[in-house]
Amino acid sequence: MTGTRELRLLDDDDSSNPLRVFLDPRGRLSRRGFWLYGIVALGGLGLMGRALLDIARVDAEHRDAMLNALLVWPGIAVSAKRWHDRDRSAWWVAIGLIPVIGQIWMLLDNGFKRGTGGPNRFGPPPAS
Repeated sequence: MTGTRELRLLDDDDSSNPLRVFLDPRGRLSRRGFWLYGIVALGGLGLMGRALLDIARVDAEHRDAMLNALLVWPGIAVSAKRWHDRDRSAWWVAIGLIPVIGQIWMLLDNGFKRGTGGPNRFGPPPAS
């Protein structure tokens, strides 16, 4: 090989990179991306983690605390990007702290309402 290759895990121009979706709250995410990454992937990781920790016989209190600590940041990053697509600040993630009503509101607003057309203050529209 004549040149060197860099490993870029969080490349700025690759919004489909799962690591970028889960770790970087900047940018925008489509409704499809929200359902795939925020609901299916994070839900699946939570179920798999729960099963593995049950097999390891970790008690329920510690298991839930471990899973919450592991998945809280990816959940915030995905939701912040979705709010950005709707041209709203990432602070709207905090509405999920309101028991029941806030979580339902977040799911309905992020999962079903269309994002802003074209570029907005958070960047260009998501690819998908």
